Amino acid sequence: MVNDTELPHLRRCVELATEALEAGDEPFGSVLVGGDGSVLAEDHNRVASGDRTRHPEFALARWSAAHLTPGERATATVYTSGEHCPMCAAAHAWVGLGRIVYVASSEQLSSWLAELGVPAPPVQTLPVNEVAPGVVVEGPVPGLDEEVRALHRRFHGDT
Repeated sequence: MVNDTELPHLRRCVELATEALEAGDEPFGSVLVGGDGSVLAEDHNRVASGDRTRHPEFALARWSAAHLTPGERATATVYTSGEHCPMCAAAHAWVGLGRIVYVASSEQLSSWLAELGVPAPPVQTLPVNEVAPGVVVEGPVPGLDEEVRALHRRFHGDT
C-alpha cells in the first residue's frame, strides 16, 4: 500500500510525464529513490528522438548499475507514472533494483490507448511480475491514474 511519504514521489512522476508531453514526447516519468528516502535520479520519456528504448525506467536501471552498489540497488524504489514495459521490467530485475510503485497499470494504459484507437505496440504488454517475478510491485494509485490518463489523451489528440 502506498503511504503518504510516497505520494510526493508519485506526483513528481506525473510532473515528469507532463514535462515529457510538453517536450513532444510520450507522457512517462520516473523517480529513483534510495532506501533512505532520498531522490537519487529522475527522468522522463525521450523516445521522440527516434530511439524507442529511451524509457525513463530503463535509464534509471542503467544509472543505478553505474552509480549504486548491489545493496543500494536492492533497497531502492522506482516510482513511475506507468507500470514498466517488458524491456524496462527486465532491466530493473537484471540490475537488482528493489520495489516498483506505479501510478497507472499496463492494463489500464492498454485499455486507454485502445479507446483512443492507438495501434498496439510491437512488444506485448505484460504485468511486471510476468517478466520479473521476484520484484515487489504496487499500483495503480487511484486519482493520480486519472491524471496520467488525461496526459495520454492529450498526447494522442483526444482532449
